[in-house]
Amino acid sequence: MPNEAANQEQNFLIDLLRATYQNQEVYPILQHNLSKLNDDLALMLRKWVSDRFAKEPAIAINLARVIIKLSTIIQEFEQGNLASNLGIAIAGYETVLPIVTHEAFPKEWDIVQQALITAYQQRQQIFSTTIGELREQTFQNQTQINVLTEQLQEDLQQAKLQVNDLKITITQLKQEVVSSESTQRITSLIAEFQELKQRQIRVEQVTTTNISPKSEQFNTAIFYDIENLTMGRSNPNLNFSLKQIQTNLENTNIVNKIAIQCAYADWSDSRLRLLKNEIQELGIEAIQIFDYSHKRNAADMQLAIDVMELAQSRPTLQVFVIVSGDGAFAALAKKLHEYGKTVIGCAYEVQINRILKSVCDRFIPIPAPHGDLNTKPLPKSLSAKISS
Repeated sequence: MPNEAANQEQNFLIDLLRATYQNQEVYPILQHNLSKLNDDLALMLRKWVSDRFAKEPAIAINLARVIIKLSTIIQEFEQGNLASNLGIAIAGYETVLPIVTHEAFPKEWDIVQQALITAYQQRQQIFSTTIGELREQTFQNQTQINVLTEQLQEDLQQAKLQVNDLKITITQLKQEVVSSESTQRITSLIAEFQELKQRQIRVEQVTTTNISPKSEQFNTAIFYDIENLTMGRSNPNLNFSLKQIQTNLENTNIVNKIAIQCAYADWSDSRLRLLKNEIQELGIEAIQIFDYSHKRNAADMQLAIDVMELAQSRPTLQVFVIVSGDGAFAALAKKLHEYGKTVIGCAYEVQINRILKSVCDRFIPIPAPHGDLNTKPLPKSLSAKISS
């Protein structure tokens, strides 16, 4: 705090004056308070002494002599900051000049003047030395700065060269890496190609020796129009073999493994029980048709619906076999072609609709159960006459 610091300086000054007045050793006090020997103490000395001279003129000359003695001691004190010590001594000498005049105290005035000249000369010498040292130090610093600058410039130039060399090295390394990676990639691709080629050869060998021309997949669905096979309801013809039909289909190079078989009929008709064993043996699903109205196309409609549903939901089914000669299925065959399916027609040769036969990819004939189906049976009365 400013006031506290000022009080400390003033107390220190009074202690010095008291010790000087009492002829005590002042040096120990100075040695223990080197930090207080500064320009602030010189200012405090000027102010305090001026105030005392103004307030107590009776003791002014005695106080002046004490100040001269203290100033001489501080001027000769060689510790601390010598320039500050001389500044304090000069402040003391100059402070007493209004009291120690040439007219009143010529001898003491002469001593003060000589002391002032010496103090100024000493301080000037210190300043000159300090300035010279500063100049020398500045020169040395500037020289060192110049040397460091040149060295830094050389280092910078060297660093630039190293950076350029590093860039070139990195570029070369990148090229080498790319070249190496490309070579490795090409080598890897060649190895993969050779491995694939060998694998292809092995597969071809295995295919040639062990695999039949057609792929063994469940790709076929067969739909039986039982009413068409029995040639009607009134007098159904059951003289046909579902197993033989299936065998004929499997002998083609189109039908692989059969995935689905459905037979459509009114299975509540007791006359169809003769087909039960064969249907169960072949794994054919019997689809019941409740044809209460006795319309001929009830089974056809259900068959067509099931075919289209499977064509959309089962992409693995590629071959659809329609065991019927009904021309109504020609439109169904065309629709299956739109889905990319293969259609096989299977029916009695003389009963197949020509349009259906033409749109099917393959037609498998079924032997007629009674010879030529185009020959109509004779009426019973005429037959009896001929036999008699």
